[in-house]
Amino acid sequence: MAPHTEQLTRPTAVRLRGLTRSFEGRTVLDGLDLDIPAGQFVALLGHSGSGKSTLLRAVAGLDHEVAGSGRLAAPERVSVVFQDSRLLPWRRVLDNVLLGLGTGGEEKGRAALAEVGLAGRERAWPGELSGGEQQRAALARSLVREPELLLADEPFGALDALTRIKMHALLRELWERHRPSVLLVTHDVDEAIVLADRVLVLDAGRVGLDLAIDRPHPRSYRDPLLGEYRERLLAALGVTEDVG
Repeated sequence: MAPHTEQLTRPTAVRLRGLTRSFEGRTVLDGLDLDIPAGQFVALLGHSGSGKSTLLRAVAGLDHEVAGSGRLAAPERVSVVFQDSRLLPWRRVLDNVLLGLGTGGEEKGRAALAEVGLAGRERAWPGELSGGEQQRAALARSLVREPELLLADEPFGALDALTRIKMHALLRELWERHRPSVLLVTHDVDEAIVLADRVLVLDAGRVGLDLAIDRPHPRSYRDPLLGEYRERLLAALGVTEDVG
């Protein structure tokens, strides 16, 4: 697999070499190698059980049973966003955003909430927010830590279609403003194409396809020029679209 040109010219945010992880004798990650340049937005696709979330947990340093070398030269400030917001229901929204930051961060927390469109909801309880608003709060909690690397594990999977499209625009806008490296795990090919600048497909425990999406932003799901990327990714996933 030939490296991307930008991987040769930009600092490396994540470098994985020979990453291996097995569960009860079944190998999920099999000697996987991966480089993510600083500031790059990467999406990760794969079948259910292919190891997407396992890889993300390894990069986050949450899995201590992986073999190989992971997160060499990785940033110190890493934030993770999950499919559910994981807000503590007994803490108000601003307190959730500031969780673990200690004292003196209230102004930053309010600014982060304003960035995601939740200004004025600082004193709300999580249960008073919609699903999309809860994910916005989760993004604010990540942003307030000023991450150099943002890891997102299907963060929009539980949202309805319209809310998901709005969250796509918000995430891309926040990425363009702050420029962390992003590794987004998703099962949605279209989501990967619209958001990311590079899409990886996991296959047999390794990166089976490494595809640069060379189209300007913002991108539309209806852009016919994205069809070629979609076909290549679906083929790598073993999916054939019937035409007619």
